[in-house]
Amino acid sequence: MNTVNRARQLQDRTKKFAVRIVNAFARLPKDEAARVIGRQFLRSGASLAANYRAGCRARSTADFISKISMVTEEADETLFWFEILVESELIRVKTVEALMLECEELLKIFSASLATAKSNR
Repeated sequence: MNTVNRARQLQDRTKKFAVRIVNAFARLPKDEAARVIGRQFLRSGASLAANYRAGCRARSTADFISKISMVTEEADETLFWFEILVESELIRVKTVEALMLECEELLKIFSASLATAKSNR
């Protein structure tokens, strides 16, 4: 599989992840704490996909590294908000366990990609 096809597959995967984040957000309780934390969760989870898409259009290696750094940060932030939602009992871990695992996998993928890009420049 060539690089373009792998990038498209990862774009599709991150977009599906963002849609799942939107659906998880919609299932949160309708109280103030869930609304505030949920918006942060929604923003970081959706941003991961948008920034990866932008990274695929990078104009230089430095631009790519910058975008992938943002993707990595957003993935890590999304995991943080998952933890807050679960630990504050706003959402049950069973409800989001698979989505959390996907987020962890994406974080590993983008962290490795970032390390590779930095070492190749």
